[in-house]
Amino acid sequence: MAKIQSILSNRWPAAAQFIKAAARSIVVSTLIALLVISTVLGSSQSASATNFDRKNLRQQDFSGQDLSDNDYTRADLTEANLSHTNLELVRLFTTRLTRANLEGANLKGATLDGASLVGANLKDANLEGAYAINIDFRGANIEGADFTDVLLDPKDNEKLCEMASGTNSVTGRETRETLYCP
Repeated sequence: MAKIQSILSNRWPAAAQFIKAAARSIVVSTLIALLVISTVLGSSQSASATNFDRKNLRQQDFSGQDLSDNDYTRADLTEANLSHTNLELVRLFTTRLTRANLEGANLKGATLDGASLVGANLKDANLEGAYAINIDFRGANIEGADFTDVLLDPKDNEKLCEMASGTNSVTGRETRETLYCP
């Protein structure tokens, strides 16, 4: 993908920009459609999902656990240990994850809208397909994090590109490439 982008950028810069914009548009449209479908089908969610809305879970150790499909909307997970935790499809709307350890966490399809990840450790985390609009990533460690198909605000994407490095050990994808960094 990077080689194709390089060739297009060198020979046809306008075409490269158009393709990049079209790809992002398709990703955004797909994610919105999936969000609508999941909302409509919400009643068919697993009975084992747990609701932690507005709970104080500061400094708790959830490392290595399967917390998939749980709801942590507006919860306080400041300095929580969520390393190597399965957080697939978890709802983290406006959740405080300040200085949380999310190293190696599976956040595929998670909803992080409005979450605070200030100083969080996202090293080697997999955020593939996550919804992450209006996130505060200040001081976060994103080395090796996989942002494939993550819906991000363009300004947040630019800030993440400034600090992006590494390759995810599970997916083998480079962080900069998953963010479409120049």
